[in-house]
Amino acid sequence: MTPVDIIIPVYRGLTQTRACIESMLASYNTQPHEIIVINDASPEPAVAEYLASLGEKITLHTNATNLGFVKNCNFAFTLHPDRDVLLLNSDTVVANDWLDRMLRAAESQPNIASVTPFSNNATICSYPRMGEDNALPVGHTVASLDSIFSSENRAETSEIPTAVGFCMLIR
Repeated sequence: MTPVDIIIPVYRGLTQTRACIESMLASYNTQPHEIIVINDASPEPAVAEYLASLGEKITLHTNATNLGFVKNCNFAFTLHPDRDVLLLNSDTVVANDWLDRMLRAAESQPNIASVTPFSNNATICSYPRMGEDNALPVGHTVASLDSIFSSENRAETSEIPTAVGFCMLIR
């Protein structure tokens, strides 16, 4: 299986970035993948120190100057043109077999070009109230809520008018 590039552009936010990367490292996907983190000239030294401390767990690219989200993504697309790419905001937390399920959704029909999962804060992909920032239900974690989604919506897909960039698989 060809690996998927998981691209995480990072500028600020050590706490959010750490939660994002640690959630990825704790997930259990069978799909080979490479976590490519782009430090976009973060003005926070602790962010650069944390990313460097991850060693071989990630592939780290560090920009000398801030390029912005779009230029970082465009650069990342050129790294492995033969791979699918997943763009992940550095403040996004994932759980369980999230990547495997997104790939299954993408492969379920030949005309699917991108996949975006539900989130508690993702405009048209927000759950339970679309377009709103939704708190996690009391007593749930991201992982427990993701397990419910996985069970109740197994192999379900919905067409949306546009992908949402917080977590977007591009074929």
